[in-house]
Amino acid sequence: MTGHLLTIEEYAALGGAGFTELVEGRLVTSPGSGRRHDVAVCLLAGQLERQLPRGLAFVVRNDLDLCLAPRGEPGFARRPDLLIVGWAATTRGDGLFRADEVLVVAEVVAPDSKRTDYQVKHDEYADAGIPHYWIVDIAEPVSLVACRAGPSGYLDAPAVTGTFTADIPFPVVLDLDALLG
Repeated sequence: MTGHLLTIEEYAALGGAGFTELVEGRLVTSPGSGRRHDVAVCLLAGQLERQLPRGLAFVVRNDLDLCLAPRGEPGFARRPDLLIVGWAATTRGDGLFRADEVLVVAEVVAPDSKRTDYQVKHDEYADAGIPHYWIVDIAEPVSLVACRAGPSGYLDAPAVTGTFTADIPFPVVLDLDALLG
């Protein structure tokens, strides 16, 4: 299948490709992010789990159809570090979430993904209509940039260090320094 661009359906049929994403129909491998990154993702999930309102759930490292291409055309799928979705979306069981089911995408920046997380995924998630994107950078001091859908893409709040507090999309307080374990 050299040169064949995959549709989202073909990508889904691969059955959880693990360390791959789909960008304009091309499989892109993502290198392992390292223990420090993985621990930060788990600790972030733990803090969120205690604070999520009823009806919402977090999902760690799951395929996300960005719905940026018509069905049957070369597709876009990312594997964010963390998704916050409506509980009903977690019960489907097909392993592929759709952009319209996602309230928040959170990416923990790895040293080799800084440009991708801050620019490429930032624009893709905005184009996909995902209302909130949180960029968590674990380079010290740990920071979080909260991006919120605006009239023409995301409106990015200034980076926060120490404690991240928000009322939208739900009340949450995150101890960012605790993400270092």
